[in-house]
Amino acid sequence: MSIKENLRIISNSIPEKVTLVAVSKTKPNAFIEEAYAAGQRVFGENKVQEMVEKATALPKDIQWHLIGHLQKNKVKYIAPFVSLIHGVDSFSTLKEINKQAKKQDRIIDCLLQAKIATESTKFGLNFEEIESILNSQEFLLLENIKIVGLMGMASFTENQNQVREEFKSLKMFFDKTKLTTLSMGMSGDYKLAIEEGSTMVRVGSAIFGSRL
Repeated sequence: MSIKENLRIISNSIPEKVTLVAVSKTKPNAFIEEAYAAGQRVFGENKVQEMVEKATALPKDIQWHLIGHLQKNKVKYIAPFVSLIHGVDSFSTLKEINKQAKKQDRIIDCLLQAKIATESTKFGLNFEEIESILNSQEFLLLENIKIVGLMGMASFTENQNQVREEFKSLKMFFDKTKLTTLSMGMSGDYKLAIEEGSTMVRVGSAIFGSRL
């Protein structure tokens, strides 16, 4: 099926209140342009250089989400245009985003990444660390960032019960905060994530096909 048809099927399968992030990492600009022509405006990239190159070449009303691990020394490259940074996993990174956003006279929206998976390779903060950041005086002084929600990636496993429980645990914690965005779910588990309360899903292969 075409990218347009894939988008139509996915969009019809998710509630209106759920934001669809089309994960365009490794995909050529022509694929993004096809999705754009079909009405998609929110795209996710996991590499800073690739996102900068695409943002320069593609329509200016695209909302670019940085969904990969963000190194502090690369924040300055996306600070002028990024719409949302998904994977903030340290207070030092938050401070750097705030610093670079201030230089651009912007307020950058961010999600704190919670570690809900069992794999040691996945980044993220535990719930206590997230609470500590949100309640700290130092955090309140950061005027050029806004924490709008949380992001979490479930374990890469065939065990759907485990995936559901990981999503459920993050939703329960999220409900204790006053945040508005809960980014959970990718191509393989976004329907399960929505069932457990996700308000934003990151879908790549189900839209664009397998990775190039």
